[in-house]
Amino acid sequence: MSATADVVLSVSAIGKTYAQPVLGDIELSLLRGEVLALTGENGAGKSTLSKIIGGLETPTTGQMFYQGQVYQPASRTAAERQGVRMVMQELNLLPTLSVAENLFLHNLPSRAGWVNRTRLRQLAIAAMAQVGLEAIDPDTLVGELGIGHQQMVEIARNLIGDCHVLILDEPTAMLTAREVELLFSQIERLQQRGVSIIYISHRLEELKRIAQRIAVLRDGKLVCVEPMQRYSSEQLVNLMVGRELGEHIDLGRRTIGEPVLRVSGLGRGDKVQDVSFEVRSGEIFGISGLIGAGRTELLRLIFGADTADSGSIELGSPLRPVRIDSPMAAVRHGVALITEDRKGEGLLLSQSVSANLALGNMPAISRAGLVDGAAERALAERQIQAMRIRSAGPAQTVGELSGGNQQKVVIGRWLERDCAVLLFDEPTRGIDVGAKFDIYGLLAELTRQGKALVVVSSDLRELMLICDRIGVLSAGRLIETFEREHWSQDQLLAAAFAGYQKRDALLQDAVPRNPA
Repeated sequence: MSATADVVLSVSAIGKTYAQPVLGDIELSLLRGEVLALTGENGAGKSTLSKIIGGLETPTTGQMFYQGQVYQPASRTAAERQGVRMVMQELNLLPTLSVAENLFLHNLPSRAGWVNRTRLRQLAIAAMAQVGLEAIDPDTLVGELGIGHQQMVEIARNLIGDCHVLILDEPTAMLTAREVELLFSQIERLQQRGVSIIYISHRLEELKRIAQRIAVLRDGKLVCVEPMQRYSSEQLVNLMVGRELGEHIDLGRRTIGEPVLRVSGLGRGDKVQDVSFEVRSGEIFGISGLIGAGRTELLRLIFGADTADSGSIELGSPLRPVRIDSPMAAVRHGVALITEDRKGEGLLLSQSVSANLALGNMPAISRAGLVDGAAERALAERQIQAMRIRSAGPAQTVGELSGGNQQKVVIGRWLERDCAVLLFDEPTRGIDVGAKFDIYGLLAELTRQGKALVVVSSDLRELMLICDRIGVLSAGRLIETFEREHWSQDQLLAAAFAGYQKRDALLQDAVPRNPA
């Protein structure tokens, strides 16, 4: 596999500069039919390099070769025409169109000038079956799907047609364990067809399962390109961050006080059903569950982004009933939500770091209705330093930052407000291991200040690392709440499936049986 004839893609002396250099002198080759893992801290240059290969960015220096020819894609479409596909973290789907229409948007089957709906459904069903989406009606609007299912639709879209190089950017960040296994099976089939895959991820256990080689970027430089089996996870982490990280986090001395948030019988349709729990000051309360269990929907109900059909919320010390019918009401009552969709709901990507940090803090930086530029810059500089945001400064556009640094901007914005309750929805999704520990340290500091934190995460080990208690949602219901030192990964997983098993059993009992 190491012969020159097996090299399908190579990059030579590739560099990229925005306000400052983000990539420098990258030399890398991709072999036919291999999975090349690409990893590194956020801001290391992974996404920039992959976007250059995928035609979304133009390199400042260097050149690329694809199948023995000079490769200079002028756009993503040009790259796709040559068989180079990229599945990005930010999904490229139209929520108002159906799954089938999204899959074949640029090649809709037609008859006499009209879309052939029957043929479109047939093609969509075949494409969806490749990634395990057989249970979804292809006529379903993409906007009605959860973000995990949307991710699988995006992957299915990129597997249609002639694909020689497939770039997957954090493809499992929003997937369930079952969906991950389906994806890995599809990757094996693609390899057997000779498709080469660049797999970008911070989940080292996944990389060890599927990758033959690993390339590690640090601060825009390539520090390692080696066979995967030569490195342990600990060695790879050290290469990525340039320092050693412990396996545990010391949350420091905290005082867990009285409840400051109580949710009673909260429900909305079949998404969230009769959920009750309370969170104390200085406590991290984790919420676990499978994708579709109702975790995000629960946080949106607490924050007033969606309207509950039933239930009540109490806040404060002592607790008192409050009415939260909008996000503005939630903020007035001292409740913050750090959303999982930072690009779609948390940031203005075309605006500066300082402008994004100022959002929600206008009273503190404005005078007589006008923004005080000096106050805005001071706020931004304070949070850039406190959050260790890697940027060229407050004026840099947020869209130019890495995913992890964008997340830090979202969190930094809320730290400027005195919110007693903070709701974190997948706070470390798509963030490298070094930045994760920065976020964990921040959460610990917030609890030491007496804040009450609710953290939703798909990573069980993360919740077990940082939480004082973990509640498990399954099929919209809170199945069980576990105390620290009284949980295991097996118990948490069993609880996550329990609600679905009970629901399926009830549905089966409700089906009339034909007499023998």
